[in-house]
Amino acid sequence: MAGSGGQGGGAGGGQGAGPGPGAALRAPRAPLLLAALVLGAYCLCALPGRCPPAARVPAPAPAPAEPSRAARNLEAPVLPVASGSGRRRFPQALIVGVKKGGTRALLEFLRLHPDVRALGSEPHFFDRWYERGLAWYRSLMPRTLDGQITMEKTPSYFVTREAPSRIHGMSPDTKLIVVVRNPVTRAISDYAQTLSKTPGLPSFRALAFRHGLGPVDTAWSAVRIGLYAQHLDNWLRYFPLSHFLFVSGERLVSDPAGEVGRVQDFLGLKRVVTDKHFYFNATKGFPCLKKAQGSSHPRCLGKSKGRPHPRVPEAVVQRLRDFYRPFNRKFYQMTGQDFGWD
Repeated sequence: MAGSGGQGGGAGGGQGAGPGPGAALRAPRAPLLLAALVLGAYCLCALPGRCPPAARVPAPAPAPAEPSRAARNLEAPVLPVASGSGRRRFPQALIVGVKKGGTRALLEFLRLHPDVRALGSEPHFFDRWYERGLAWYRSLMPRTLDGQITMEKTPSYFVTREAPSRIHGMSPDTKLIVVVRNPVTRAISDYAQTLSKTPGLPSFRALAFRHGLGPVDTAWSAVRIGLYAQHLDNWLRYFPLSHFLFVSGERLVSDPAGEVGRVQDFLGLKRVVTDKHFYFNATKGFPCLKKAQGSSHPRCLGKSKGRPHPRVPEAVVQRLRDFYRPFNRKFYQMTGQDFGWD
């Protein structure tokens, strides 16, 4: 009994006085458990994507590769539009007249100049299509660079009453070129062109005079266009004489380089187009270009230029000369040039 009580007392006294042999065996489990937890946490954190964002150190970004030489060559500088393809501008100069005076020849001669950009066709803006607006008109123009001149030619402007005010509204600084020709010869050339399109046309004499050889019919456009002084009167209401250059249609044939030289001076251009650019075509009866624009071959104007004139009786020609004489003299006085038609 005494041994039995000693074991019970030992048990009770062990809880009060100190750990017994069983507690000594259980004590190391706590440090082991803590170590296992720490080791597990470390292993979990080592797995990709399982650590908190702040715990990961970002990998350094790779250095950008140096562009190849070919790629560097494609990196052109940004340039203003005007230094590339240019921009569309209102014409600074216009060939405003006259029909059958030599306007097409003059335009083609001037297009040889590197600083002249001209519309090839006749836009007829200031006489037929004005209601379409100036923005539409400008959209027709070729692109030009700074220092180049934009031009167009429409010979009917000179005889259109509204044209001077409309052109002045576009720009009062516009330079105006008028190619004039002996009005009698011009009228016959005008008639020849119309006759080629309308074979059944009445004779020149029937159209030029009323009632046979009665008064000259100024209502006929072929006659009316040659009244240069009257048309110029209308233009001088809007532009000073200094804005005009009057080119001789006759001298444009006999001395194309000289007349084109005057035009280049008037436009403020260097005399680039010279006599080396021309040769005389005896078949057509007027000069042609040794090298046309954009070509290495010589070129004359189209078949419609230089067509033969119908025979007009000398009496009819003389009547027209007498009719035009006072108008011609007034025109000489107005322009300060004697064109030698009388």
